[in-house]
Amino acid sequence: MSTNSPTITRETARHVLWRYDRVGGAQPGTFTTHLMAAIESADVRHRAILRDAYPELTAALHLARYDEEGLAKLQRIAGGEGPLGCKCGDSAGPFTFDGRCENCAEAVA
Repeated sequence: MSTNSPTITRETARHVLWRYDRVGGAQPGTFTTHLMAAIESADVRHRAILRDAYPELTAALHLARYDEEGLAKLQRIAGGEGPLGCKCGDSAGPFTFDGRCENCAEAVA
């Protein structure tokens, strides 16, 4: 998985949906719960450090918070669909922010 465009797995999407109290969410373990709180409350410098260590979770939280359709995209990922569907035809994901499936994202990297 590339840290420049991390893919979001079903499990991570479900954890973030749980944090936002949305349908399709699943409660993560204690560490992940605290980690999500830390990422969301971190200042810019510390958020960058956490993003380097946990790119997928940081990307999913960013998507939920700052993308108008972010929670809907996460619900589709959690349900086994991709947020957009890749140009190669993959609709199962996981996907990057730009809508590429994991295989296409790795091929570009």
